[in-house]
Parts: sequence; C-alpha cells; structure tokens
Amino acid sequence: MGALAPALLLPLLAPWLLRPAPALAPAPFTLPLRVAVPSGRRAAPVPSPGTPAPPRADGLALALEPAGAANFLAMVDNLQGDAGRGYYLDVLIGTPPQKLQILVDTGSSNFAVAGGPHEYIDSYFDSERSSTYRPKGFDVTVKYTQGSWTGSVGQDVVTIPKAFNTSFLVNVATIFESENFFLPGIKWNGILGLAYATLAKPSSSLVTFFDSLVTQAKIPNVFSMQMCGAGLPVAGSGTNGGSLVLGGIEPSLYTGDIWYTPIKEEWYYQIEILKLEIGGQSLNLDCREYNADKAIVDSGTTLLRLPQKVFDAVVDAVARTSPLYIQPMVGTGLNYECYRFGISPSSNALVIGATVMEGFYVVFDRARRRVGFAASPCAEIAGAPVSEISGPFSTDDIASNCVPTHSVTEPVLWIVSYALMSVCGFVLLVLLLLLLLPCRCRHPPRDPEVVSDESSLVRHRWK
Repeated sequence: MGALAPALLLPLLAPWLLRPAPALAPAPFTLPLRVAVPSGRRAAPVPSPGTPAPPRADGLALALEPAGAANFLAMVDNLQGDAGRGYYLDVLIGTPPQKLQILVDTGSSNFAVAGGPHEYIDSYFDSERSSTYRPKGFDVTVKYTQGSWTGSVGQDVVTIPKAFNTSFLVNVATIFESENFFLPGIKWNGILGLAYATLAKPSSSLVTFFDSLVTQAKIPNVFSMQMCGAGLPVAGSGTNGGSLVLGGIEPSLYTGDIWYTPIKEEWYYQIEILKLEIGGQSLNLDCREYNADKAIVDSGTTLLRLPQKVFDAVVDAVARTSPLYIQPMVGTGLNYECYRFGISPSSNALVIGATVMEGFYVVFDRARRRVGFAASPCAEIAGAPVSEISGPFSTDDIASNCVPTHSVTEPVLWIVSYALMSVCGFVLLVLLLLLLLPCRCRHPPRDPEVVSDESSLVRHRWK
C-alpha cells in the first residue's frame, strides 16, 4: 500500500438518486480532490452580547461574532431557490430602497439588475427613482454559457437586509437588453457575481460587489454557502432554503471537519480534480482530462458538467452499474414520471454546479486561496445523509499536477488579442500614411537644363 497523500473524496449521492430510501448504499460517485491542510472544528464559547469573539486559529471569522456591521446570525436561511433556477438573495438598491431578488453566482463577477420591464420578471430597478444613483458613462456586455445581457454601469447604495446593518456603495449594471438570460419560471431579477475581479467586465479594474464589501464593511475575505435542495427536483413548484454567509463561517451550517482544496488560479474558483470514480471503480482517465481546460465551483450552473470525454466515460460506467442514479423532472407535460441524469457534457470545463454543492457546506476562503467542503445537515433524504467527505487516500497512481500546463486562461487570451490588434492597427496606420503622403526625396544640385522627372517634363513642354 502506498503512502497516503493529501487528498479527499467527495462521494455524491443526492443528484442521482431515483427516490428517498431509508438506508443508502455506499456512494456510487466520488470526486477526489487535492486538499490543503484540513481545518478541524473546535468548540468555541458563544460570546456574550457586546463582547468580541476570540479569533480562530485558522484566521477565519466565526459567524457568531456580534460586533461590526455584519449580522452573521441573520444570514442563516437568507437564500431561496433551487438548483434548476438558482438560489437568490433579497437586496435593497437605491434611495429610497427598491427590493430585488438577486441570483447568487460564484461563476461570474459582475453585479447587475434588470433596468426595465421584462415578460419573465415581476420587478426591476428604476435608476431614475434613486437619488443616490450615479452613472459611470459606459455600457458593459456579459456573456454566460447560457444567455447574455448588456447594461449601463453606475454606482448606488445597496443593503442586504439579512446580512448587514448598514448600506454600501457598489458598482451595478442596469440591464437594458438581454438574450436568454431572464427565463420562464425564474424568481430573481438580477445577478450577483462572487468570483474574482479578473472575470469582471469590461475589465478587472471594475471593483466587484464582494471586494467592495470587504473594504467597506471590513469583513474577512471569505464567504460560505449552504443550499438545501439535495435530493429534491431541480425545478419544483416551491423553493428551498439556504444560507450565504458573507465574511465568515457559520458552525451550525455544517458537521464534522471542513476539508480544503487549493484554488489553482484566481479568476473562477478553479480547483484540481484528481480522478473520478463510479461505484468505487476509477474511470482510469488521465487526470488532466478532468481539468481540461479548467475545473471550477459554480453555484450559477445547475448540473455537474463534465468534459466530453469524461462525460462519455461516466455515462458508460453508469449504464454498466445501475440505471437508478438519475433525477426526477417536473413540468414536462407528460402523463408519466420522467427522469434525467444530474450531469451534462461541457466543451471547455468541469463544473461542480448547484446539484453537487447542495450536498455540502462550501467555503470560499479567498484570503487563503482555497475552497472548503463540509457535510451539510440539510443534505439528507429520509434522515440519511446524501453526501460525505472522507480522506486521505493514496495518490501513488495520480500525476503530481493534474492541471494542464498548456492551458491559457480567457483573461490572458483577451490581453494577447488586444495587444495583437493594437500592433496590427499601428502597422495599418503607418501603411495608410505612406500611401496618402507623397514621397519627397532630397537630391544633390543638378544642371537645370537636365530633365530628370515628370514635373520638369511638364514645365519644358510649356516653354
């Protein structure tokens, strides 16, 4: 037996179960990750009102701290939604405040709200009614895997009722044009991108919503999420609960230890997948296949999305083991029950979406460049947990680095593209000037009677 290396298993049950069962079999689907040093939880005394809480050894803020602008306890159960249509948060924007429901998305970085009526939403932000709104004078377009929008960028004050006791000045885009962004059945009318500023449009110089909170509220650079829809239909008639803790970790929202995996690059929350197992059997693919060209944690994506080669291997393995690991679908208009896989193919990434995140309490520790996973008390079916975390395990058969070295991220590609366009534009400008301007050359004095150019020929003809 080889030595144990720092890695963990995320066995996933809920997204592929047909129906609740009193006792669950061993997890058929596991996602081993490379881990950072685990943060063991220890009992912490609850501080009395007005007494600062003692700092944690790992440097993260306990969600029970009462001091400051943040009201951490109020953040429990501040989310609503489901995996199919997203989890959203109540936000007040402008003066006087206008209440909107904002989709929480860890796969993008812009904060944007509907700026006008739309057939699929019931409210929007009217910037003309806000006395504190200040336009910044430019528009921005953001494209997602599905849908896009264009909006005018400005600044205004926002308040999160179930989070903070004060308002903050943030950049916000008011959407005036969109395509396949607002969809039938959604219950939100804006989006809150919580990824790094690298992904912000039109450029990373636009300060993001969360960066503004960290600076103005003086909270730690960390947030955590619990989404309580594991084992339920991805788009049922009702909504599920959840929690977005901005600036800390709430101990009541998880059990056991938090296991952390390093963030490989700060744009998306890119992590490293070591291998993938179905029914305890590895797919035996090169680990770089799982990370081609990135592996990210994205609450704005519904399913577990896999690179095409990995997806094909998973479908084949699931078909060989059991046909039961599928999700119920609702609203299909059919007279019989319909089911689907909780996975889908992807052309450019492995995406751990909401159906997977619902099984865990997920910590986005930006300060220490790591993403943490812990068991969630709300991820149960008939009293049995639908997910678990275990480790460490042997990595003797896994490459030391599973992230492709040839991968170039989108921001770098944009910079290179703009640089090449600038060079080409300069060259074309020089060529155009050379074509338009006459070439004047200096020559040594010559005999005035000697005809040597066309202008002289013309002059001599008229003599």
